[in-house]
Amino acid sequence: MKKRLLLLAIVAVVVYWMLPAAVASSHREAPLISQDPMADNTDLYAFRSPDRPDTVTIVANYIPLEPPASGPNFPAFDDTVLYEIHIDNDGDSREDLTYQFRFHTETRDPDTFLYNTGPITSLTDPSWNRPQTYTVKLVAHGAGDSDRSSRVEVLGRDIATPPDNIGPRSTPNYDALAAGAVTMLRGGVAVFAGQRDDPFFVDLGSIFDLAGLRPFNPLHAIPLPSEPGRDAVARFNTHAIAIQVPIAQIVRAGHPTIGIYASASRREVRILKDDGTTAGDGRFVEVSRLGEPLINEAVIPLGRKDFWNRSEPEDDAQFASFYTSPEVSRLENLLYGGALAPIDAANRADLVSILLTGVPGLNFTGPRPADLLRLNTSIAPSAAAGAGNRLGVLSGDLAGFPHGRRLEDDVVDIELRAFAQGYGSFLHTLLGLPNKSPNNLLGDGVDANDRPFLAHFPYLAAPHQGYEVP
Repeated sequence: MKKRLLLLAIVAVVVYWMLPAAVASSHREAPLISQDPMADNTDLYAFRSPDRPDTVTIVANYIPLEPPASGPNFPAFDDTVLYEIHIDNDGDSREDLTYQFRFHTETRDPDTFLYNTGPITSLTDPSWNRPQTYTVKLVAHGAGDSDRSSRVEVLGRDIATPPDNIGPRSTPNYDALAAGAVTMLRGGVAVFAGQRDDPFFVDLGSIFDLAGLRPFNPLHAIPLPSEPGRDAVARFNTHAIAIQVPIAQIVRAGHPTIGIYASASRREVRILKDDGTTAGDGRFVEVSRLGEPLINEAVIPLGRKDFWNRSEPEDDAQFASFYTSPEVSRLENLLYGGALAPIDAANRADLVSILLTGVPGLNFTGPRPADLLRLNTSIAPSAAAGAGNRLGVLSGDLAGFPHGRRLEDDVVDIELRAFAQGYGSFLHTLLGLPNKSPNNLLGDGVDANDRPFLAHFPYLAAPHQGYEVP
């Protein structure tokens, strides 16, 4: 039996490493992670909380493109995955604080195929057959060894998640269930983990059809009639891990700007047992990471995506050439060259500053390149939740992307314009960045999420209900 288990473990490892190179840290961004959705980190958000401005809210989403009607085995966090949110607070591009989330799922009645055997009216309702809880730990990293772990503190155990939003019979008062899953920990920290509406908005169908932008279809090298953009993520859900932390707990004196990334890791050996269960062994290996949006999706080339997911942000200098000579800019020249002002496709120090080091005077963390979402905690929120200008800093709204990232920030349009050197008049005046026209009008035609956001933590809209699927 032991020999058989060992053989299965070896086969699992070999197959895992022989899978084709892939997309990972956002919605199916890399080959390997596209085959492992429960560990796929789709989006990361970080902003000063509009209704609690002395705190920072960080949201890490996992499991891309969840169809609401996904029974009988509704999506959930994976008990075998280590989900983490990392914070660099001294500007060296290495994590100083890590919030770890581990989940545990119970099957109350193994003799039914049902997710629930009646209406779920509370988080402890016995009708819910697959309840999930989680533990939150805070790791404070010290200097020295490779792990640099100097202190581990358990912030909370057995914290309830809400069920998925099934339908009016199974989850008749879903908003109350979700609200009950917002948990306050000591020190004024709030946490939430569970299903929500996917807040990302983008026209995936057109963008990945040879970089098409529906409003600009007639200007494409292969022209089509102009039409409004279509949100390919509308009516899909995701699973969110949200944490709201007092600023004083995560910054160091003299360093108001923090760098943030999220990750998911698996044990390096997976054992498939005869009884249908699985087990893991060995160290945790990072299989997905995410700081700035769309980097592994559209900046890192296909042959390096899986390697990028396994590497650490502090080593991102090795990928700098993909920022200074970006493929996106070359494609914009090639496919829209006759309609756009010529775009520099080399020596793009502007993209290194915006995406790898932060902008001096705004959110600069240090000279070491790293894919981190950078937030200057001294900059106050500019609007109520969900009400900021969708173009963020490009429009003069300093509380928006690429300074941190709010749920309402239109990162697709912002990055399209940045790569095309159409930064807008505000950044042209402030930083001398080019404002090429009509490059400064580029966009996919999808300007907002399909559902309004909440005014309070966790801010993401309620998930779409399975019963309501057209």
